[in-house]
This record gives sequence, C-alpha cells and structure tokens, in this order.
Amino acid sequence: MSSKFLTLVQRLTKRYIHSSQSLLSGEYEYQDPKSPNDIVNVTFIDKEGKSYQVKGKIGDNLMYLAHRYKIEIEGACEASLACSTCHVYVKQNFYDKLPPPKDEEEDMLDLAAFLKSNSRLSCQIILDKSLDGLVVTLPAATRNFYVDGHTPQPH
Repeated sequence: MSSKFLTLVQRLTKRYIHSSQSLLSGEYEYQDPKSPNDIVNVTFIDKEGKSYQVKGKIGDNLMYLAHRYKIEIEGACEASLACSTCHVYVKQNFYDKLPPPKDEEEDMLDLAAFLKSNSRLSCQIILDKSLDGLVVTLPAATRNFYVDGHTPQPH
C-alpha cells in the first residue's frame, strides 16, 4: 500500500474513532474520591455485629466498595442479577431513599436466605450524596455459590 493511503487511513481513524479509558467491573470503586464533595460515608455491619466505616464516592457500586475494603459480601454473579449472595439489610431511613428494586432484583431477593422487608442486593445500590451515612447490615448467612472459599476479585 502507498504511504499516502496509509496516512489518509490514519488521519480518518483518528477523526472518527474515539476511545476513552474504560473501567472493568469493580475497578471504579478502587479509585479514591477526587474531592471531599464526592465522598459518601458508608457503614457495613457484619454478621458478628462488627462495624466497618468506609469512605465511598458518588457512583460507587456498594458491593464492589465492600470488596475493596475486604468486607465479606460474596457477589458470585458479579452484579449481573443472577444470584443473591450480595444480600444486605439497608437501614430504613436509607432504604426509603433508594429507587425501587427492579423485577429482576425482586426475583433474586426471593432466593435470599433470611429475607426482611429492608433487604436489597448491594450490587444494585449505586451511591449518591443522599446516601451519605448509609448503614447496611450483612445477613447471618447467604446462599454461597462458591464452594471452594473463592472470593471474587475485580478484573
């Protein structure tokens, strides 16, 4: 091919193909907030009653944020709404601030052990400023999809 043709192709490619950095599942939650205004404080209470206060940020997925801080929320389906292993109880005053669950989330919650009226899947909770101070409690047990002790990692 001629060098003129290649130059033309390169110029057109630069003009019409735009790429931006994309993030993989859970990778965003491993980034620190860019400013104090982005911080969303979250408290996780584990099944033994131990409290973990973490700093999330606007846009964080609650399940992946828990993974960042090594809080034992499984998330076997990696937020694809195919399991209930990221089941949490949301403190009522924050539960009322969440958008209603989708039908798919309701279907998966029906499979969750120890279901309560304030149960949600943490993978479906995206943090915003109205959730600053959010408190969630992990149930006594979940239906563990990983039988070998595997803990999901961001990829």
